[in-house]
Amino acid sequence: MSTPETARPPLPPFTAQTAAEKARLAEDAWNSRDPERVSLAYTPDSQWRNRAEFLTGRPAIVEFLTRKWARELEYRLIKEVWAFHEIRIAVRFAYEWCDDSGQWYRSFGNENWEFDARGLMRLRIASINDLPISADQRLLDWPMGRRPDDHPGLSQLGL
Repeated sequence: MSTPETARPPLPPFTAQTAAEKARLAEDAWNSRDPERVSLAYTPDSQWRNRAEFLTGRPAIVEFLTRKWARELEYRLIKEVWAFHEIRIAVRFAYEWCDDSGQWYRSFGNENWEFDARGLMRLRIASINDLPISADQRLLDWPMGRRPDDHPGLSQLGL
C-alpha cells in the first residue's frame, strides 16, 4: 500500500487520458468499500464536502466511509470524467445501493477534485441526489468489487 509520502500517479497536469485513468482508479477504490484504502488517495489534511457534511483529514474520511458503507449495502459505483484542467478533474457518477429494509436507490452526483503535485486529492466537493428504484430497475449489477472492463459506463447506460 502507499504511504502518505508516495506519489499517486497519474500526476497533474492532467490530459484526457490521465484524467480518465484517475477517475477509474478512484472508482475501483470506492468499489472495494475499503475505507483505509480509499483514504490513501487523499492528502492527510484533505478537505471534503459531501452533501451537507464537511470533513477534514484521513481519519474523518475513514470514519465517514465506514458509516456510509454500513448504511449503503450492495454498493456499486461508476464514475465518468466531465471536465479537467491542470490540477482539477470534474466527474459525474452514479451508484446503486440498498438499505437494510431492501429498498434500492440510484444516487447521482458530481464531484470536483483538486490534486497536489504528488497526485493526492486535497479537495473533494460532492453534490448527490438519491432516487428510489425497484430491484428490477438496477443497472449496476456486477459482482461486488471492481466494475468489469466490459460493463457499460454511464454514457452507454444512458445515465
